[in-house]
Amino acid sequence: MMTPQDQRSATNPVFGLRKLKLGTFQSNMDSGCVMSALDGRLQISWPNTLALAKLADEMDFEAIVPVARWRGFGGATNPQGPGLETYTWAAGIGAAMTRAGVVSTSHVTINHPIVAAKQSMTIDHITKGRFTLNIVTGWNKPEIDMFGTPMLGHDERYDCAEEWLEVVRKLWSSEEEFDHEGRYYQIRRGYMEPKPIQKPFPAVMNAGGSERGRRFAAQHCDIVYTVLTSTNFDDCKASIKAYRDLAHREFGRDLKVWSLAYIVQARTEAEAKSFYNDYVNVKGDWEAAGNVIDTMGLNAKTIPPERLQAMKERFIAGWSGYPLIGTKDQIVDGLEKLSEMGLDGVLLSWPKYIAGMEEFKRETYPLLLQTGLR
Repeated sequence: MMTPQDQRSATNPVFGLRKLKLGTFQSNMDSGCVMSALDGRLQISWPNTLALAKLADEMDFEAIVPVARWRGFGGATNPQGPGLETYTWAAGIGAAMTRAGVVSTSHVTINHPIVAAKQSMTIDHITKGRFTLNIVTGWNKPEIDMFGTPMLGHDERYDCAEEWLEVVRKLWSSEEEFDHEGRYYQIRRGYMEPKPIQKPFPAVMNAGGSERGRRFAAQHCDIVYTVLTSTNFDDCKASIKAYRDLAHREFGRDLKVWSLAYIVQARTEAEAKSFYNDYVNVKGDWEAAGNVIDTMGLNAKTIPPERLQAMKERFIAGWSGYPLIGTKDQIVDGLEKLSEMGLDGVLLSWPKYIAGMEEFKRETYPLLLQTGLR
């Protein structure tokens, strides 16, 4: 008898057999993953985001992941200010693609579960079962304030997310109408037809990093997205393993672990490092990076200056992703290393998003195929 994951692997590439799965991140947002006045950074438009999606489709990427952002981070460049809404974006991208997996990112406290379930089901049909729902519990207070809704406490946001997902999955799978009397939602005669293509329901992703968030992902999600805060191999491997162990030990589940990396590629390592220095240290939007840290609720006054500077640099360089800097061979070596750490998938970005991804497809991806990871 096929398991739910086995059934979904027939349509959704996030459950495919490739050892290292790949995706892109924040290609629906102005500047992509960088915070810099760099010439050639992503200027958001439908033609530009579609060009990136088509490149991902041509390389059979498993997940094109947008970020649900409602306002930018100010500074000189206001990164992630202009951007495309993720459900409608995913529907359009999904209709234009034939192979790549498509993701929508949804705020729990902003998107009602009935609407989210119906939108997700529609995208799953548009993509013929290649859809993944990325759940965000909400950490960006200025965005929450825009909607006039209260900012829930950290743990309560996950309580709300559990109930939200329960309602969504009932709508995806229940053949009968149902009532739901919960703390956050009251549903009368809940109903949705047709059902999603993926059975029993589409894949779900979350980026839980706190202890409460980790348990939420381990218990309820198929994929967890985690930021690797170190470049030390053993530290990263242990962090990745901890997610899997938690899912197996506490909930008897198989959890896929993904992370984010940014690629700075050049003919030589020295040229790559020089380019990095230019777009980060010379043209970086340090004010915007500081605003991100403040918005995340981190008290900059209690963080040692050198650590605070390093945190800002990581956000400027590639939204705090893992650095892959060097020649095409070094980039491939770095991706092999991430796989050896235990990652199932890596979301990628480039400072000059379109030009960088075109170069990756032309020069680097053929080498990656030779490793057997794809």
